Amino acid sequence: MKAKELRKLSGKDIDKKIEELKLEMIKLNAQVATGTQLKNPGQIRTIRRTIARINTIKQEEGPKHE
Repeated sequence: MKAKELRKLSGKDIDKKIEELKLEMIKLNAQVATGTQLKNPGQIRTIRRTIARINTIKQEEGPKHE
């Protein structure tokens, strides 16, 4: 997701999105650990960057999203 799209979301929606991404990251990391070939190896990087982007936006906006 782009930062512009993330800024439009409410605090609850952002928290839900972060939880979804973290669960997906756990699944992908488990696949890597078991040696399974991923369909899209760049997906891990994309998810990690999206989580970082969300955290940055939350930091910028302050207590609104907490």
